Amino acid sequence: MTISVVTPLWQDQPAIDNVNVARNAERCGFSDLWIGEMATFDAFAFATAIGSVPGKMALNIGPLAVSVRTPTTIAMGAASVATLTGRTTRVAIGASSKVVVEEWHGRPRLRTAKHLEETSIALRGLLDGEKVKFEGELARCNGFHLRTEAPGAHITVAAFGALAVKVAARHSDRMLLNMVTTSSTARLRQQLEDAAKEAGRPTPKLAVWLGCALDPGEDAITQVLRSKVGYLAAPGYSDMFIEAGFKELVALAKTRPHPREILSAMPAELAASVGLLGTTDTLRERIAEYRAAGADEICIVPATASDPGAERTLQAVSRLLP
Repeated sequence: MTISVVTPLWQDQPAIDNVNVARNAERCGFSDLWIGEMATFDAFAFATAIGSVPGKMALNIGPLAVSVRTPTTIAMGAASVATLTGRTTRVAIGASSKVVVEEWHGRPRLRTAKHLEETSIALRGLLDGEKVKFEGELARCNGFHLRTEAPGAHITVAAFGALAVKVAARHSDRMLLNMVTTSSTARLRQQLEDAAKEAGRPTPKLAVWLGCALDPGEDAITQVLRSKVGYLAAPGYSDMFIEAGFKELVALAKTRPHPREILSAMPAELAASVGLLGTTDTLRERIAEYRAAGADEICIVPATASDPGAERTLQAVSRLLP
């Protein structure tokens, strides 16, 4: 099993702090760094900045919203990072949210599973340096091929719903889950295996993003909890949190109160139910639980409140590396 690091982009911290998280991850000996994209840095620009200093960490970029970026722009970005940094570069794609796609970017977000599938098909050829001619309903590319060295096709699909899991099973090298309980991990792992068997393919690897903090104080717990506020009423996630014992909190979230009201009602146990929080022994036990549930890769999203650059947490987790 692999343990990797995600640059966290916490809402209460300057985005530039992620430079220190990435450098600490490199110093602590992690093999892989994930670089997501939301409302701060362009993911490819940040990956190039991180990868341009000496180091060996592979760069995993995304998930990138398929309704926002085309297969061609994703392939060009990945190839640019790989060429300019000399590092192994992989990409992840996902559906993102209606807020990000429709409100922030002004793009339609329709038939996301179909869009993920078509992007995966076109992207695989592009990342392998092929001249791609693909005409889908939502994604297309006619005659483009990379003029830089191709980074190689390794595609991660972020999934949660049943249709997206089937896309991951048919077309990805790795499926990514974000913020899930161990029971949900096991259930989605089984869905992935079943869908891969039906498609006649080996089961893709399963990676899980999890908030992580060593001996967290109140500020670190609040930091992690704040990132869960928007998920409590979201389809699928709300059922997961109800199953985990937070029925009343989900009911509150569905009334659409101010986010501060939801945050103030969230107990620390909620963060612990979908993350790795506690002593070194607790972190070790929780990692083992997710591994037993079917995770091949644990991607820690380290808290930085009262732990600049997540140095303490990263050092502790690095001692648990296989």
